[in-house]
Amino acid sequence: MARRHARGRTAGESAAAGVEERPPELLGTVAIIGFPNVGKSTLVNRLTATRTAVVHETPGVTRDRKELVCEWGRHRFILVDTGGVDVADSSPITQQIAEQARAAIDEADLVLFLVDAKQGITPGDEEIADLLRRSRKPVLLVANKVDDPAREEQMHEFHRLGLGDPFPISGLHGHGTGDLLDELVDRLRELAPEKPPEVDDSAIRVAILGRPNVGKSSLVNRLLGEERVIVSEVPGTTRDSIDTVLQRDETTFVLVDTAGMRRKRKHRQGIEYWSELRTLEAAERGDVALVLIDASEGITEGDLAVADAARKSHSSTLVVLSKWDVAEHRIEELKPQLDRRLRQRPPAIAVSAKTGRGIERLLDGIQALYAKHTARIGTGELNRFLKELRESRRAPSKGGRSLNLLYGAQVQTRPPRFRFHVNDPGLVTRDYAYWVENQLRDRFDLQGVPVSIDFVRR
Repeated sequence: MARRHARGRTAGESAAAGVEERPPELLGTVAIIGFPNVGKSTLVNRLTATRTAVVHETPGVTRDRKELVCEWGRHRFILVDTGGVDVADSSPITQQIAEQARAAIDEADLVLFLVDAKQGITPGDEEIADLLRRSRKPVLLVANKVDDPAREEQMHEFHRLGLGDPFPISGLHGHGTGDLLDELVDRLRELAPEKPPEVDDSAIRVAILGRPNVGKSSLVNRLLGEERVIVSEVPGTTRDSIDTVLQRDETTFVLVDTAGMRRKRKHRQGIEYWSELRTLEAAERGDVALVLIDASEGITEGDLAVADAARKSHSSTLVVLSKWDVAEHRIEELKPQLDRRLRQRPPAIAVSAKTGRGIERLLDGIQALYAKHTARIGTGELNRFLKELRESRRAPSKGGRSLNLLYGAQVQTRPPRFRFHVNDPGLVTRDYAYWVENQLRDRFDLQGVPVSIDFVRR
């Protein structure tokens, strides 16, 4: 096969110009494997036209395997970013990263093996090449950091890996990445793998939030019944947000395990700052946010900050009291604190990822909360509720004029939003607005749901 020049098309140049628009075809799964710091996350960001993967000069930033959709022309494929693989490193976290990479290889239809053209072949590259040869998976060898066409001559040494001709690119500058996408699409079409399942809008998107090391990844693993996400005692292991599909009977959940959120901004620098931004973005994509609290420690100010972030993201909130097998507190002690300090008054469920206690009840709770998140209250029922409000409390007044709640309707779901018509919105006080919100939440059982009310002039 003729080798394309490293200064070929970039991933930002459309390969489908002038082609009739239709839903892109999903071809299969590509896993990116490589030694630490060869530029995997930079290439992922380039190929997917996003900044989803955390990019930093520190080796080993990407630790879990992360699935992203890459769209090119009339086709799509799943791109799996993995942590840097150093087989010779015996440290526990590095060995877990290697296991995640092996799992990604097993699930992939095609493996993209990324090497650093500037460094040449390293012992780590040879170990990974041996691992890939033994896997018997189709492999595309890609030489990264070929920023100068003159350096292509230096790539010949990579033939020693026994994985075919190296494909020259520059993930940083984009040189040759468009040609690389063409090659990936062509190979996937030749392999014709079974198509991965699609996830539609009926899926319940669940963002899993919490302070560092409260048990988020352990909970995901227990829910999935497999070691899909690295679990470590080291705080801050999960730095990217990871979407994983869970099927339970007829219900599809999309679980988003996220990086731990630190309360004080002075503690968030560099990688942690960008990880937290992506955590908040993940919460905004969720219908339901699970706010994990380490039950063995009780409720902290950091937990409350996480719950407030969930509220602001417009996700419905469910508090998960994790590590219940070692907790000394009772749920009867913690729940009143949550109701007093959290505006949404979220329900709480105690679980233990270690023993499995409460897991089925948790999934039931997510489904019940999602039903409220997407529910619509009839206009007649809502206006009977407003009539009761008028009769139960004297409305605020100013300058001899009293507020009058006239009528209302629900104008949005997912989450619910209401429009209440009044004679003068300027008469609505903060205290009265909160009271109306709480009465609405109590009457229609919307605990944990982010209720929004617009008071508008008739």
